[in-house]
Amino acid sequence: MADVHPQRRPQQRPQPASHQVVKAATAVTAGGSLMVLSGLTLAGTVVLLTIATPAMVICSPVLVPALITMFLLITGFLTSGGLGVAAVAVFSWVYKYVTGKHPPGADQLDQARMKLASKARDMKEQFAQQQQQQQTGARAS
Repeated sequence: MADVHPQRRPQQRPQPASHQVVKAATAVTAGGSLMVLSGLTLAGTVVLLTIATPAMVICSPVLVPALITMFLLITGFLTSGGLGVAAVAVFSWVYKYVTGKHPPGADQLDQARMKLASKARDMKEQFAQQQQQQQTGARAS
């Protein structure tokens, strides 16, 4: 198991203006797209409700709520069952991984863990070198 040591993070340098502009443009694009989708969803809901209202009025006031209730119950049970099966599958995979039975995907997980540990070690060494250079530079001045 890897050792976990608290580290101080170096102060973040201000980002270049072009990087900030790209981030802002991306945020505006994503936000605008979501707003358009939200508007289309609202418009579709209003149109469908306008079309479906006469059918709901014609149907019995008992049938519509009963159908809605049955739909919600069935959907809830199916969702609950699906999530339960997924949870059992995940717990089974984790149990196999912890006990060393090598489930599918364990190699990828180990590779990702090793890459992260290696990158963290490299960043720690790089930070230590920068600190040392700053200290030697301050002494030379």
